[in-house]
Amino acid sequence: MADLVVAEEVVQAVEFGPANPFYYPSKLPFQAPPFDRITDADYEPAFLAGMAEQTVEVRAIADNLDPPTFENTLVALEKTGELLSRVHAAFSAVAGAFTNPEVERIQQELAPKFSAHDDAIFLNEKLFQRVEAVYGKRESLQLDPESDRLLEIYYKRFVHAGAKLGEADKAALTALNAEESTLSSSFNRKLLAANNAGAFVTADKESLAGFSEEQLASAAALAKARGVEGYVVPLLNTTQQPALIQLQVRATRQALFERSLTRTEKGDENDTRDIVAKLAQLRAEKAKLLGFESYAAWKLDNQMAKAPDVAIKFMDELVVKALADAAHEQSDIQALIDAQGGSFQVKPWDWDFYAEQVRKAKYDLDETELQPYFELNSALRNGVFYAATQLYGITFKERHDLPVYAPDVSVFEIFNADGSHLALFYTDFWKRDNKRGGAWMSSFVRQSKLMGREPVIVNVCNYAKPAEGQPALISFSDVTTLFHEFGHALHG
Repeated sequence: MADLVVAEEVVQAVEFGPANPFYYPSKLPFQAPPFDRITDADYEPAFLAGMAEQTVEVRAIADNLDPPTFENTLVALEKTGELLSRVHAAFSAVAGAFTNPEVERIQQELAPKFSAHDDAIFLNEKLFQRVEAVYGKRESLQLDPESDRLLEIYYKRFVHAGAKLGEADKAALTALNAEESTLSSSFNRKLLAANNAGAFVTADKESLAGFSEEQLASAAALAKARGVEGYVVPLLNTTQQPALIQLQVRATRQALFERSLTRTEKGDENDTRDIVAKLAQLRAEKAKLLGFESYAAWKLDNQMAKAPDVAIKFMDELVVKALADAAHEQSDIQALIDAQGGSFQVKPWDWDFYAEQVRKAKYDLDETELQPYFELNSALRNGVFYAATQLYGITFKERHDLPVYAPDVSVFEIFNADGSHLALFYTDFWKRDNKRGGAWMSSFVRQSKLMGREPVIVNVCNYAKPAEGQPALISFSDVTTLFHEFGHALHG
């Protein structure tokens, strides 16, 4: 593993030059990605060139004959991979929120190359010796807190990645990592396809009794977009689908719940069970190779819990309290079902529907009646942005001059209290068939005082898009997600 050879010979076969939008740093404000110029064909050659460039940069650090110092090792290492970072930032956004078959192909084919590239850095013996030498005299360097933390993070990352292993074990670890990365890419691709295939489709409007006119219009619009008759209720990245609160027809609730629960267990091309089993096996082998009892022990070693038993103890204590509350709630739900003449025992697909009725009876609270007060644009501007301004003095101004990766994406510039520029903030809120489930924050440009970069952040959610002309009404839970993800944006 001493030689860094990843991608150098490969990149020669792929044309990469000034015509590629990743060749130079973006000239847009905050170095925002030039999505209007980026095509799918630009990613792969830029990735290969980026890996080759960082390979050369890292080799120069590892082969430096001068004694290792914080500047010539840690700072130098921190400056590597600028091209690769530019491509990754833009590609990750597209792969997660606006993918297509070509993007999925690139992910799948390059996954083991990315893994090998990282291993070639963090398992490089000469490079680690330099990092370790600087870390060993850490106390005498009198570094400022930020620099001291950077040194600590790099050293621990090398060790955690296996830098102290022997050459044979490093080779075995590299093979495991490559296979794991390929399987993880396959899992994500199958999960997205299974989410889309698992949607509840019906031509019977009555089966969606309980939906508002806005929700029916949205379901009809999605059906039209998919080229099917009737209505489509998509699966979100949860088991208990939000629609279960409102659907009055029990058979519909059961069908939606079961489609959600078994979305990747249907024995078809999107079944992920074999991948999950193989990943568990590979990760167990990896943990053993790295000197840990389990993959969980290795994964938590550099995180807050530190050990699996700490996390399990926390969850066990939580389960006891949660089960007690659930039993009490189940009793209330069953009593309501019985009082309404229902001749069935409550099942998972009934829970949210009747729990909402119990809340209304006990507290005169109906969550669906809150939605007209939570129009998305208002919740963002008069809720999230307002709170941020009151707390931190930052202000927001929408920009329409910057390119985006999807039509539904909006961009805001954020200003400090003194009016100086702080960041760019992108929002991408609507669920799409080519967007993975969940909600997240990521960076197009990571803030760096060292490199003179200011942050460019994106928040991504999966709210149901309203039909044309309809208000974007979201739930109280969705509003919570909106604030939660903006909390991550503030960190970014």
